[in-house]
Amino acid sequence: MESIAYQKCIMPDCGATYEVKEALTSCKKCGGLLDVVYDWKKVNVPKDLRFFSARLGNSNNIADMSGVWRFRELLPFISYHDPYAYLQEIVSLDGMEGWTRPIHVSTAADYTGMSRKTLYLQFEGQNPTGSFKDNGMTAAFTHAQMVGAKRAACASTGNTSASFAAYAANSGILEAFIFIGEGKIAYGKLSQSLEYGAKTIQIEGDFDDAMARVRELAKEKGLYLMNSVNPFRLEGQKTIMYRVLEGLDWRVPDWIVCPGGNLGNSSAFGKAFEELFQLGLINKKPRIVVVNAEGANTLHKIYNEEKIRWNNGKVDTGRIDKFYEKMDKENKRAHTIASAIEINRPVNLLKCLRALEWTDGVVVDVTDQEILDAKAVIGRNGMFGCEPASATSVAGIKKLVESKVIKPDSIVVAILTGNQLKDPDAVVGYHAQGFNSALDEKFKNYGINSRKFQNKPIKVKNDLKEIISVMGI
Repeated sequence: MESIAYQKCIMPDCGATYEVKEALTSCKKCGGLLDVVYDWKKVNVPKDLRFFSARLGNSNNIADMSGVWRFRELLPFISYHDPYAYLQEIVSLDGMEGWTRPIHVSTAADYTGMSRKTLYLQFEGQNPTGSFKDNGMTAAFTHAQMVGAKRAACASTGNTSASFAAYAANSGILEAFIFIGEGKIAYGKLSQSLEYGAKTIQIEGDFDDAMARVRELAKEKGLYLMNSVNPFRLEGQKTIMYRVLEGLDWRVPDWIVCPGGNLGNSSAFGKAFEELFQLGLINKKPRIVVVNAEGANTLHKIYNEEKIRWNNGKVDTGRIDKFYEKMDKENKRAHTIASAIEINRPVNLLKCLRALEWTDGVVVDVTDQEILDAKAVIGRNGMFGCEPASATSVAGIKKLVESKVIKPDSIVVAILTGNQLKDPDAVVGYHAQGFNSALDEKFKNYGINSRKFQNKPIKVKNDLKEIISVMGI
């Protein structure tokens, strides 16, 4: 192919290629996942990554303000060199996606056993719809517009649907359909997709069921699929790592730690670093840690127990199929209070295995109790309260420091994927025990038996002396 960008099957034994203007989510030849691939010799890639930081001063250009599109030379499936063309091509929330950077948080460092100087949290909950998904949706919607899509769909545990609905409403180019599992979405997230006008369809079953149906619909009815099986979504999510590097003055950290749900982030992060390394823009790659919730730990079991590896593309897919067959036979369903990662069949499993191989990565799982304790500690910072799925990153770091996998003075960046207001029930249920009996029962169901960092509201009579007494002043 002569173009700069094209799509390519990730399986080395296949390697089929397709035009960038095709709307595909799998290889037509073998069914494998697809990458967006670039002929870098035809791309005017800056020789110094600081070039991208300089664009931040151009407040008159929404692409330069965007935390995704200012890195357009590193995802050049758009006409990156022509300002008139790329400003017409991109679909953006007015350049507001990706205004994030790594920050120090002393309470989290102390909790994990890390040095306060070397632990960073990157809070993707600062994105316009409150989660990291906006990084990917701006790229996926840009591609959807490029191919002339009129209808689009996604399956969601919540954050995908919120971001998808926002971009659909703002762009006005697509009719939006969202599929959710029964009782498997936090109300904070559901409220967004409803408010933004997307048609929301709740099916009997969980996220994995919803994902299976939406993929069938995309194939049968030609809907443009917005889940992370879409390779263009992952192109946008690569930029999370560019901003990590930018925030560290373009130094490469030792570790990147992220939650594991559908495994789109870990896959995108691995691709970002592999490309930068091959381009000679970085001289080392960080090690990626993927943290599963114990109740949705498919990757942990496949990677740490079954010892299945990417193996340079010769991955044993037969053993993965047997793993899923056994899971189905035993009717095992994902069950975790971290609803955003309550997924048993991650669609990007193979890409994640590849990223782990590229970066000498690590997989770990943590309990719901560990997740909520870490979440409460993160919240003590004040500005950066996160949803439960985000807190798996910090819980995972604590576990890996204790087991001496991560050294306390290593440079570690934890990705916090979503805002705490996405799932306020988790906050109230942890701190305000006894406030709501239904929440108390829910917490018991998830095995939450202690609230070490609880900040419980105090009930008092409407009497000034009693109020002063409980205030302790």
